[in-house]
Amino acid sequence: MSDRVIETVPPDADAVLARARELRRQLSGGFREEAVKSLYAEAERVARRAVSQGGDMRAIAFEQRIDRLVTSPWFGLPIMLVLLAIVFWLTIAGANVPSALLAQGLFWIEAQAVTLFDAAGVPWWITGFLWHGVYRGLAWVVSVMLPPMAIFFPLFTVFEDLGYLPRVAFNLDFLFRRAGAHGKQALTMAMGFGCNAAGVIATRIIDSPRERLVAILTNNFVPCNGRFPTLIMLGTIFVGASFAPAFASVAAAGAVVGVVILGIGFTLLMSWLLSRTILRGEASAFTLELPPYRRPNIGRIFYTSLIDRTLFVLYRAMWTAAPAGAVIWLLANIRWGDRTLAAISAGWLDPLGHAIGLDGVILLTYVIAIPANEIVVPTLVMAYMGTGMMTEMEGLGDLRRLLVDQQGWTTLTAVNLMLFSLLHNPCATTILTIYKETLSAKWATVGALLPLGTAFLVCFLTATLARAFGWGG
Repeated sequence: MSDRVIETVPPDADAVLARARELRRQLSGGFREEAVKSLYAEAERVARRAVSQGGDMRAIAFEQRIDRLVTSPWFGLPIMLVLLAIVFWLTIAGANVPSALLAQGLFWIEAQAVTLFDAAGVPWWITGFLWHGVYRGLAWVVSVMLPPMAIFFPLFTVFEDLGYLPRVAFNLDFLFRRAGAHGKQALTMAMGFGCNAAGVIATRIIDSPRERLVAILTNNFVPCNGRFPTLIMLGTIFVGASFAPAFASVAAAGAVVGVVILGIGFTLLMSWLLSRTILRGEASAFTLELPPYRRPNIGRIFYTSLIDRTLFVLYRAMWTAAPAGAVIWLLANIRWGDRTLAAISAGWLDPLGHAIGLDGVILLTYVIAIPANEIVVPTLVMAYMGTGMMTEMEGLGDLRRLLVDQQGWTTLTAVNLMLFSLLHNPCATTILTIYKETLSAKWATVGALLPLGTAFLVCFLTATLARAFGWGG
């Protein structure tokens, strides 16, 4: 058999292949799409002759009308952004009350345990390390992460189960194709809004190893729910406060949505750069057959969103948040002379922080918060106030007085902190997930340093330009 095959190969096979490659380069960019359209048109013609359709034709026609609307070149993307904004609003607004109740319950346990330890005569530093350090860091992450994830992931899974997400990939495919990436990357980005670690895991739906790696390395440019507290705080204090009270919340939400759109832009830019440098290659074929809309399955939504995503991500975050709480407590309570290690470290980082429009305390906060972005704001407040444990202000008015009046924050500080929060390195959970998904320390390192370098470069350019025009301190 093999001899017969060899005999059928023409002697100038290399020339034939070279000619085929030459002709392929002369094809227009839409050749493949036209070929696919032709195939589907022929299949439709054959089906009309051979298949008789039953069922409710009005329902089928209604679905087709919906599809023409949600995949329209004019309305597809606006509809997607509106739905995304609604999911954000439901997540942010709906998570406030359960987050507060959860924090209240967990911190009540801390208070009771401290009282018990004090009554038993346990040394203060053991009590502080265990309960004000390790436990408080853990409690803070659980209370901040669990409610938003428990809302966001089910909402996301409803769209997934309904059959809308393939339409999102269809609408965004032309952008990712121009960036040298795959249209399914849009789906992994959407998962990244809930948690970047979950977004990295979601890249398994991309078959091409090169395009999957591009999606893994750029998922961090989508802000996860751990970064939203910082973005919402800055949007409320510096953007919302500039408007009348009736429009303050809308302006603040608009600022956060603007940051999200900027993150999508950086995702496309970095995908384009990677596809033309260290991950050079052409975008693979993406033929998507849109599935019919179907009624969401409650049991599947519950299992997929809560068991397979929420609890899985939370478990990983807890493993990294506990040691972070311990480090924060040690830095805030160990003194060298008359200063704490936190104050000394912030002093060392201050020149670098000033160069990028921030300060040493902010950079120290992000170093400490590598395990979990959720602890950025309380750690920042702790460092500025000099308290010995993570703490939170009573209201945004007090926070604004601390940051603006006492610490000298300017608009440049707020803008650059929003950029740094969007672009900086992923949390430890995400870095660990990148390593587990790629089985490569090299790509895990690239996944951490690529966004961090981007954050420093962008903030440095912003600060330099702002100061050149006299807009920043």
